[in-house]
Amino acid sequence: MIKNLVRGLAPLALILSPVAVPSPALSANVVLFPDALADLTEAAENPAGYQASAFPHWNKGLDPADGCDTRAEVLLEEAVDAPKTGPGCTLTGGRWTSYYDGQTVTDPAALRVDHVVSLDEAWESGASGWTTARREKYANDLGAPGTLTAVTARSQRDKAGRDPAGWVPSSSAQYCRYVAEWLGTKLRWGLSADKDEVEALKLFADGPCEETVVVRSTAPR
Repeated sequence: MIKNLVRGLAPLALILSPVAVPSPALSANVVLFPDALADLTEAAENPAGYQASAFPHWNKGLDPADGCDTRAEVLLEEAVDAPKTGPGCTLTGGRWTSYYDGQTVTDPAALRVDHVVSLDEAWESGASGWTTARREKYANDLGAPGTLTAVTARSQRDKAGRDPAGWVPSSSAQYCRYVAEWLGTKLRWGLSADKDEVEALKLFADGPCEETVVVRSTAPR
């Protein structure tokens, strides 16, 4: 299944190039996908005890005084055309592109802010051993690109809790971006990956996403 997925995507990568490498000499926190993948820890996942309530969200975001919670701040950041902001950070109008499926959305209420590495995946990959305070920081992480993104409800449901062994965006121009953000998030938070997940990421690294870059960053303590 994994090989068939990547085999079907690979020809498109010859036309739709992955994220451009910024320069031949990459900085310490921007590395090529295969190099970043080498630092990912492989381990079996443990789903026992997961509840979404273990990850408090949404909180008051980066600026508690502005009245916008984390979800609203993501929508404001990712808007192609900025929405109007009313009392209590009520958003009206605006325009977004859901990169999971390429759909244009003009109603902020129709969008979902997705955790690229879903909460249940994070739990199974190491977050079960964190404090609730740390899980809250993870669930509301606005400090790195790609941890949270605004997408259509349909595409979020389609993805559900699956990792890249079972799902990548239907928009063929975006799957390298997705696996790079997935990997960057796992490394940022010290999360592991199971065998099938690692094998899927290796296939991307050896093929269509070989020159995609991953932003390396350190999670808040």
